[in-house]
Amino acid sequence: MSDRQRVAVVFGGKSGEHEVSLHSAASVIAALPKDKYEVVLVGIDKAGRWLLGEDAAALLAGRPVPASARLVLPADPANGLVAVDPRGGSVSRERVDVFFPVLHGTFGEDGTIQGLFEMADVPYVGAGVAASAVGMDKVLMRNLFRQAGLPVVDAAHYLRRQWRAEPETVLSLVEERFGYPCFVKPANLGSSVGVSKAHNRSELERALALAARYDRKLLVEQAVNAREIECSVLGNDEPIASVPGEIVPSREFYDYAAKYIDEGSRLLIPAPLDDATAAQVRALAVRAFQAVDAAGMGRIDFFLDRDSGRVYVNEINTIPGFTNISMYPKLWEATGIPYSELLHRLVQLALDRYEDKHASATTYEAEGL
Repeated sequence: MSDRQRVAVVFGGKSGEHEVSLHSAASVIAALPKDKYEVVLVGIDKAGRWLLGEDAAALLAGRPVPASARLVLPADPANGLVAVDPRGGSVSRERVDVFFPVLHGTFGEDGTIQGLFEMADVPYVGAGVAASAVGMDKVLMRNLFRQAGLPVVDAAHYLRRQWRAEPETVLSLVEERFGYPCFVKPANLGSSVGVSKAHNRSELERALALAARYDRKLLVEQAVNAREIECSVLGNDEPIASVPGEIVPSREFYDYAAKYIDEGSRLLIPAPLDDATAAQVRALAVRAFQAVDAAGMGRIDFFLDRDSGRVYVNEINTIPGFTNISMYPKLWEATGIPYSELLHRLVQLALDRYEDKHASATTYEAEGL
């Protein structure tokens, strides 16, 4: 029997970022050190079906998955993954030592699958339930950042129900508070899906309608004439920050097309910053990571105001893009941690966190009774 640890890489998911997840997962699977780990493929298709083995491999490769594909039941800590194959009525089990979710967006980065792992009592890479949920919800995230004394740009949120019932009122409130241009985002989504920059009322109306397609909370932010700076964080209770990097988007701002379609966007690693600003970014990155009680990994995005020189914390991504050309691993590579070593450290951080969790009592015995 192999003494390598078995890592279940979970990818796909019911999310607007499904395709991004497939690209990230393929890179993670290829780069996990083969002398230390054996990979188990676990795919989740857009309908929410859990797939194992060959069916998961087909999903990862973009091939058709049979309608009668295997169903995976993940919540069995004693036996690992339980796979039921309706094609032959068979049941199989796959031992798993640690789960590595490479799921971006809803139902993957928002605390839902983390809650499943907690209920199953299995180790998993990345932030826990609360940090994942808060890190996904830009409204809650910003509230915690403010509470922690972190600098954030002015913003307000409006409910989809309010927007659809009173569109003129919402438009007027936004214009009065922010003017133009301003940014509109769904509160609970990543990869810039549904994000728009509005320069006038007609664009604002379209931007709010677009954001309302994806979420019930619509976030509107003050526009800043900013450079986009990113910093990677690694660790549990004593996190460290990478060198900062800078995004130079091919478009007016770093939207979905600039990230994944156009080839003109550039990554500057390290970011051309003076020493004081670079140190400030790294310190704020660690503070933002700790403000939401994140674990394992996180990429913190910043705005650097070109006019005032002020640094603003924009958001934390608790499962950042993970291809070998994504900012998170490239920043660590520039800091001295190669991609494969980074993945190894993340798995070990997951196991350390699992061990630490089990140091807490789960039953209560009152003293003296």
